[in-house]
Amino acid sequence: MRLMGKAGTKGVSRVDRERQIIDVAVEEFGRHGYARVSVAAVAARAGISKPLIYSYFDSKDGLYVACVHHVGALLADSVAAARSRSGSTAHAVDTLTAIFTTVEHCRYAWAVLYDPALPPAGEMRDAVNLYRERLSAMGAAGAAQLLAGAGDDDPLDHDLLNHVWQHAVTAVMRWWFEHPDQSTAEMTARCARLLTALGTG
Repeated sequence: MRLMGKAGTKGVSRVDRERQIIDVAVEEFGRHGYARVSVAAVAARAGISKPLIYSYFDSKDGLYVACVHHVGALLADSVAAARSRSGSTAHAVDTLTAIFTTVEHCRYAWAVLYDPALPPAGEMRDAVNLYRERLSAMGAAGAAQLLAGAGDDDPLDHDLLNHVWQHAVTAVMRWWFEHPDQSTAEMTARCARLLTALGTG
């Protein structure tokens, strides 16, 4: 995601300015977590003033919610578009590829939706849950189709596979954070090899 320098802070449209602020904030929140990020830190990285951020987003919480809607919509839309092979074992690789491609310029975007330090209730939690539930529902549908194709209609098997999938994706993303040298193409190939070795790809 593009970072804004101190130059060129004037003559920028509101839409472009908001996007620039969100780009910076997504990386800050994703890298450090909601609790450890200040509006001052985001403003400093964006090369703008704190009051300008408050004028656009009202509060730190408002900025976080804007980041959640930005990355959540991108991720949900990309995963939905990767369902052309839904019900096949290749669907898992397609889904991971879609996620990698969506966040390749800011790998911390995934962490914005899965920050354990968020308050348990409120607007931020509601926004996060909206996209988590969308992603979980698509994962559950893919798992159900895969098991149905294998003649498995046990609801607990379906539930377990969905849980394994959700946690596996988060584990893969965390591993990628720790290995920044790995490109999207390399991650796709790596996951495809592992899924093939496990007999699910």
